[in-house]
Amino acid sequence: MSATLSAQCCVVGGGPAGLMAGFLLARAGVDVIVLEKHADFLRDFRGDTIHPSTLRIMDELGLLDEFLRLPHHKTYELSAWIGERQYKVADFSSLPGKCNFIAFMPQWDFLDFIAEHARALPNFRLLMQTAGERLLFDGERVCGVSATGPEGELNIEAKLVIAADGRSSRMREDAKLPVEDFGAPMDVLWFKLPRKESDPDESFGRIAPGRML
Repeated sequence: MSATLSAQCCVVGGGPAGLMAGFLLARAGVDVIVLEKHADFLRDFRGDTIHPSTLRIMDELGLLDEFLRLPHHKTYELSAWIGERQYKVADFSSLPGKCNFIAFMPQWDFLDFIAEHARALPNFRLLMQTAGERLLFDGERVCGVSATGPEGELNIEAKLVIAADGRSSRMREDAKLPVEDFGAPMDVLWFKLPRKESDPDESFGRIAPGRML
């Protein structure tokens, strides 16, 4: 027998998009349940950058000063070597206000921070180790999510379901929403290098015919 929970909104996926959506809705008074299939956020992500637009949102939420007390590294401009010449690609220091840089920070720190503040709201619930499996329907209307958690099967009844479960979204597939795959005419190798104290603050890339680093 499946257990049943109910909320005004169920968010499937506790990544940056899903967790922030749940947090903002809960701050606005909406009863929210967020489902995250992993036990924690300590995973190797491909995007440990917090951009000025996100920092500005954190500032508007009154959380920026506390957020920036977490370990991070600031970058104010980006450049690229094209052939033998260096070009400045972006200069964030000219942006108005104090959010004029990119913050390099492990994404799990960002997610833990948002989750901590969201959990402080009485109308927010974050269910870890709980994977959204399929949508629930009432006729042609989506009315919730069937999930699997530590205690077994679970149904979440919700008037609104937000599919934030990634590029291979089960919810999108279940809803039969069309997707257009543009592809990418290149292979990508992702690796990490340790940063030395003597390294410059700016990030840069090297671009040559058929290659980019």
